[in-house]
Amino acid sequence: MSTPEKFLQMVIAVAIFFGVVAVILVSTQRIRSRRGELVQAGAFVLPAVLLIVVGLLYPAVKTIYLSFTKGPINRTSFAGVDNYKTIFTNKADLTVLENTAMWVIITPILATLIGLVYAVLVDRARLEKLAKALIFLPMAISLVGASIIWKFVYDPKIGILDAITGKLGLGSNHTWYASLSSHPWNNLWLIVILIWVQTGFAMTVLSAAIKAIPADIVEAARLDGVGALQMFRHITVPSIRPTLIVVLTTITITTLKAFDIIQTIAAGGAYHTSVLAYEFYFQQFKAFNTGLASALAVLIFVLVMPIVIYNVRQMRKAAA
Repeated sequence: MSTPEKFLQMVIAVAIFFGVVAVILVSTQRIRSRRGELVQAGAFVLPAVLLIVVGLLYPAVKTIYLSFTKGPINRTSFAGVDNYKTIFTNKADLTVLENTAMWVIITPILATLIGLVYAVLVDRARLEKLAKALIFLPMAISLVGASIIWKFVYDPKIGILDAITGKLGLGSNHTWYASLSSHPWNNLWLIVILIWVQTGFAMTVLSAAIKAIPADIVEAARLDGVGALQMFRHITVPSIRPTLIVVLTTITITTLKAFDIIQTIAAGGAYHTSVLAYEFYFQQFKAFNTGLASALAVLIFVLVMPIVIYNVRQMRKAAA
């Protein structure tokens, strides 16, 4: 499709949108009553509700249904809970669950911890803005781009890591590179990439929370002779606890959905590096195994939902 045709379609779509809005406004303005307000509100809310139903609820229900079937999508047959049994009994799938647990435990904790320590150290420092910008820069890169960068870092011939280990006498020329194909150490090298990206997010959000701590609390603590470590432990951390929870849960959800790093740097999940998100799409869905793929998608949803609910509750408590 040529550019003029795309532009024409965009103009038509915008015109239709404004036309529908105009019709709604004109028709509802004639009803000068409470009923007219309800009709007007319903006219604007209904399209959003329809989009949610068509784009979110229907696919969710369909995915749950498909998780209890087997075979290609056009010839499915009921399989009961066989797909879920496969996930928790098959050796390869158990490795996927083990890898996912490793990612979900290590990544949020380390990314949040490093981001918090960095935010405290550079708070009100001389070059604070520059220091924060350097840490936040990886967030501007896609996970695929970050993976390519680290692929060069890990390269056994031209990688900077190999050069550093060689200079320090810790081994070079492929000595350490073998760990990239050794389970479970290879997962740790991949986790480093996601931590590198997410640390900037954690640092930025936590730094804003630290600056929001009332100055009188900090001054009172200093007058009482509280040291830096005690200030961090008894003042800073309790004061930003709601923000810490938000950062931890957000990074956890991001980690559960991450598959770009594995696809880019680990030869497509080779050497037992696959996680749930990668297994769901690249290994099962693309192989037309829709039943098992749907079961994996439902499992990801089940793992994410408690985190979201807990996050919402904590935000409500903080706002109360």
